[in-house]
Amino acid sequence: MKIESVDLFYVRMPEVLDIGDGSQDGLIARVRAGSFEGWGEAVASPVTSIASWIAPMSHSGCHPVIDSVMGETLDTPSDIARIARKVRSSSFYGIIQSDLTFSGIEIALWDLLGHAKEEPIYKLLGYKNAERKLPYASVLFGDTPEETKQKAVTMRGRGFSAIKFGWGPYGRTTVEVDASHVHAAREGIGADGHLMIDAGTVFGEDVDAAALRIPALAEANVKWYEEPVEAAAFSLYKKLSLVNPKVLIAGGEGAHNFLQAQNLIDHGGVGFIQIDTGYVGGIGSAYRVAQYAQSRGIQYINHTFTSQSALAASLHPFAGLKDSWMAEYPMEPKTLCQELTVNSIPMDSDGMISVNESPGLGIQFNTETVKKYLVDVEIKVENKVLYKTPTV
Repeated sequence: MKIESVDLFYVRMPEVLDIGDGSQDGLIARVRAGSFEGWGEAVASPVTSIASWIAPMSHSGCHPVIDSVMGETLDTPSDIARIARKVRSSSFYGIIQSDLTFSGIEIALWDLLGHAKEEPIYKLLGYKNAERKLPYASVLFGDTPEETKQKAVTMRGRGFSAIKFGWGPYGRTTVEVDASHVHAAREGIGADGHLMIDAGTVFGEDVDAAALRIPALAEANVKWYEEPVEAAAFSLYKKLSLVNPKVLIAGGEGAHNFLQAQNLIDHGGVGFIQIDTGYVGGIGSAYRVAQYAQSRGIQYINHTFTSQSALAASLHPFAGLKDSWMAEYPMEPKTLCQELTVNSIPMDSDGMISVNESPGLGIQFNTETVKKYLVDVEIKVENKVLYKTPTV
């Protein structure tokens, strides 16, 4: 097969709030080859990513992503890996944005190939079986400790024995206020539940401020302390990992390629590596991280806060790993992401989840939703239209 078309769709809620919620807009990719098509979703600024797909070449190291994808052969997983290498080689000067843009396209390539081969993606990756995972409800802190506690009670009532609280007011006032939120979350979930805390890089490079929160996390028996400092501050992650061995450090959401994730594992002292398939370069790159993490005895966790399509794409790379047994499950997406797919990955009666066994992602995008939230965009250079919102 030859890649005949790649369409990028910018979807957006009518109102986008200035909060830590990436489900308010999105970049959807549709790839067609032969009689097949595949869909994917990137974690990116949509218009910026569209520009990296189609912008005129600056020089030999700054090609638009389109130059590495259109017309390429797509018959095997090795073709996807070859295309990924071509993107990195030809677009390395804009590599961060190129990685993000290509992530959604790469996922769509896997989805298409899965449909062509009539296999779920995890089998194309080489796994024989998909292990069931314990999902944890991923939610934002409440504005007050009372709201945080009520969220924990609600999530526990919906069948979740594991909950992660993040962002919101955490790290923005005092150590005491943060501790009250953590203890409220523990009270709400119960002593037997898995509780995780995501600081959302709020402390920047201030490792001392991040460390001041660790005693409360230890008291509340928190499973991990996620992204307390900037994503690339590997030495600071390492310092925090030595403060209290009872509180493991987690990170990796900010890794936009395999090498960054590898460095965090090797030099950051993390106990958990969390990878967003829609950010790290796609399924192939996430799979490499999962395999490397397993070889180093580090538990791999997906990062997913938005849609069921993003959840599906994030599960395939570590579907066959028994030791990586937890999965982030988005519980507070905006209406856009709630409606984005026709089907979902439901939680079973025993509180576990697994990838769908259908070909490709196992998730079907709702084209009516794409139409409903579609933003009309046109990119023009010297009166030549390089991009215009495609027809759904």
